Amino acid sequence: MTDRSSDSPKFETMAVTHAEQPPHHERAGDVTMPIHLASTYEAGGIDPDVGLEDLDPDENQYLYSRLANPTRHALEQRIAALEGGDYGMAFASGTSAIVATITASVTPGDHVVAFDDLYGGTKTMLKDLFRERLDVAVDFVDARDTDAVSDAVRDETALIWMETPTNPLLRLCDIEAIASVAESVDATLGVDNTFLSPYFQHPLELGADVVVHSTTKYLNGHSDSIGGAVVTDDADLADEIGFLQQVGMGNMLAPFDAFLTLRGLKTLPLRMRQHESNAAEIAAYLDEHEKVSTVYYPGLESHPQYDLAQRQMEGAGGVLSFELDGDLPDVERFVAELNEFPLAVSLGGVESLIEHPASMTHAPLTPEERAEIGISDSLLRVSVGVEHPKDLIADLESAFDAIE
Repeated sequence: MTDRSSDSPKFETMAVTHAEQPPHHERAGDVTMPIHLASTYEAGGIDPDVGLEDLDPDENQYLYSRLANPTRHALEQRIAALEGGDYGMAFASGTSAIVATITASVTPGDHVVAFDDLYGGTKTMLKDLFRERLDVAVDFVDARDTDAVSDAVRDETALIWMETPTNPLLRLCDIEAIASVAESVDATLGVDNTFLSPYFQHPLELGADVVVHSTTKYLNGHSDSIGGAVVTDDADLADEIGFLQQVGMGNMLAPFDAFLTLRGLKTLPLRMRQHESNAAEIAAYLDEHEKVSTVYYPGLESHPQYDLAQRQMEGAGGVLSFELDGDLPDVERFVAELNEFPLAVSLGGVESLIEHPASMTHAPLTPEERAEIGISDSLLRVSVGVEHPKDLIADLESAFDAIE
C-alpha cells in the first residue's frame, strides 16, 4: 500500500508528478509524459530464459503495447499511488474495468452480494451477464444496513460489490463494517469509488480489497476521454485482473486516452475542491426551495447518513440529486429551460450537467425495479461543475420560474 505518512509526497504532489519521468524519456527531458503510440517495441535480443512475465515496465522493458505501454503504465502507477494501492490497471472503459474485476473474483457457482442502488449498467451486467449467462448467483440488498449484507452472505459468497455514494440516490454504505463481513466469509470486497475519487475517499484504507473507477469522470475531468481503472493491494487478484486486461479480454486503455487522463489528474485536487464547494452551495439552495421535495447530498446535515459521511469521507463530492415537486411534464419544462446544465449523462467534468435517471442512466431497469430502489420520474441528478456558483443558481432559478 502506498505510504501516506508525513514524510511521503502529499496527494497534490503525486497527482502532478508521480511516474511523470520514468527512465525511458529522461534523455529527451520531457516535463510531461509523452504519448507513446508504438504498437510494438524492439527486443534487445533473443533470450529463451526470459518470458513475458519477466518483462518489467518499471525497467523500460516493453514488447507489445497491448501488454504494456509507457504512457498507460505511467497512468496506472499514478492512479495506484493516489488510491494508496500497489497495483493499478487501466481499461478502455469503467464498465470493462468492472467486468474484469468481477470476472477475476468469481467462478460459476459462486455468489455475489451487491448494493441494490448501483449504476444501472452495473446492475444490468450483474443480472444479465453474470447471473443469466455465467451461472453466478447475485443478490441485491440495501447495503445502508450492514446487517442486510451480513444476512445475505453465504458459504458460496465470493464477492461483495459496493458503490458509495451510489448513483443516483447518493446512499452510503459503511466500507469498514462491510469489509469485516467480507473477511468473515473470505470474500473479496470491491468498491466503485468513481463518485468521490481518491481525493475524498480511500476504500483500501477502510478494508476494501479492490477499487474501481470510471476514469471518464473525475480522474480525467474534461469529458473528452473514456476509460476505467482498477487498483488493489492483492498480488494474486492483480495477476488475475492483469491477465484479463492484457490477454483474456485484451481490453486496455489507449495511449492517447492515458495521456489525457494523466493531464487531467494534475488538476484533480483543485477541481474536486471546487466541485464540492459549488455542490454544497447548490444543495443548500435546493434544500430551501419550495419546488423541491427532497435533496440527496451527503454534505447536507439532513442526509440520513451524514454522520457516516463525516467519518468515512473527506468531502461530499460534486454530485447531488433532487426530487422536483411536480410531474414528468414539469421535469421536461425544467430541463428545457436550463442553459448552464446541458441534459446529458456522465459526470465529473468541469462543466455542469443534469440528467434524468429514469429515462437515461437507469432506463435499462424496469419501472418496477426503479420504483423499488426509489428512482421516480421526478428525480434529477446534477453533476456540479466548476463554474461560478451564482451563475449556476441563477440558471436553476430561471428553470424553476418556468414551471411555476
